[in-house]
Amino acid sequence: MDLFEYQAKALFAEHGVPVPTGKTATTPDEARAIAAELGGKVVVKAQVKTGGRGKAGGVKVADGPDDAFAKASAILGMDIKGHTVHSVLVEQASNIAEEYYASFLLDRANRTFLAMCSREGGMEIEEVAATKPEALARIPIDPLTGVDLAKAREIAVAAELPEAAIDGATELLAKLWEVFVKADATLVEVNPLILTGDGRVVALDGKVTLDDNADFRHPEHEALVDIAAVDPLEQRAKEKGLNYVKLTGEIGIIGNGAGLVMSTLDVVTYAGEEFGGVRPANFLDIGGGASAEVMANGLEIILSDPSVRSVFVNIFGGITACDAVANGIVKALEMVGEVRTPLVVRLDGNNAEEGRRILAEANLPAVRPVDTMDGAAKLAAELAAAAA
Repeated sequence: MDLFEYQAKALFAEHGVPVPTGKTATTPDEARAIAAELGGKVVVKAQVKTGGRGKAGGVKVADGPDDAFAKASAILGMDIKGHTVHSVLVEQASNIAEEYYASFLLDRANRTFLAMCSREGGMEIEEVAATKPEALARIPIDPLTGVDLAKAREIAVAAELPEAAIDGATELLAKLWEVFVKADATLVEVNPLILTGDGRVVALDGKVTLDDNADFRHPEHEALVDIAAVDPLEQRAKEKGLNYVKLTGEIGIIGNGAGLVMSTLDVVTYAGEEFGGVRPANFLDIGGGASAEVMANGLEIILSDPSVRSVFVNIFGGITACDAVANGIVKALEMVGEVRTPLVVRLDGNNAEEGRRILAEANLPAVRPVDTMDGAAKLAAELAAAAA
């Protein structure tokens, strides 16, 4: 989950990372009131989860409350790379002497953590890495030892930060690592990290990506979710405890096990090429226990998607036997009610024959049993194409 800048800075502040004082506003009047409270010059910054805000006109300096009102009026509602601005961060303007870059991230390629730091901040780091790779220090971080003050100083020195910024950057980097670890983040980034005119090192901007797999350790992260940006079907599925991701196709997918579902997406995509390019409409892993309630919840979510023209239920019986899954499907359809969208069901593995027998005896009009995965994928694609 990506955070807005104001959320990232609030997280920074909790761990002692220096940030400018500011508050968020959703209306020009609120922006004016915040500017009056802060006093002096302020910066009005669009809160969107994308870069390039400054180039798009989403970051403006205001001389006072009335100017903050005008600047907020211009920024609120604007579109930045497909993101509509619903709120702005109004914060005290900083006396910037120099700008740097710093981040910690999960280095998946090398299966470790990585610190990146540069004395050339304030621009897209990809540009720095491409045009001046020597200006970007890359320091691997041992997960067992992490980043203490000595390691933080090593990072700052490797980035060739000026002497005036070394001590402040060292303290800030150590605290930024604390944010990275304690919040279970996969990325914390500050661009720009600034040296102020009075010698302080401050995080002028902030970007944080949290690891959703660690949400069970952080119930407080629920409050950080941008509900307005979440697909309504994904939100409903989450409330029902389903592992569901909305896609853009026409074939609903239900499977048990993430690996099987991923394989199913590939097979369905391939089969769909023969029928006009129909594609999977979702990822839905119901896990090891395909109870009637879980199956009903899954079908309800998938069938609520108006783009779905057929559904492929792909189950490999392991710990949960296929006869239990078949009974779950029968009961689920009773719970959901009349279903006109065809359901192609493939059962394999533990007690598959019994599961197929149960579905055959149930004689459900919507259900089309198929023995093989490829055959089921082809039929689901054919049915989706025919319903276009």
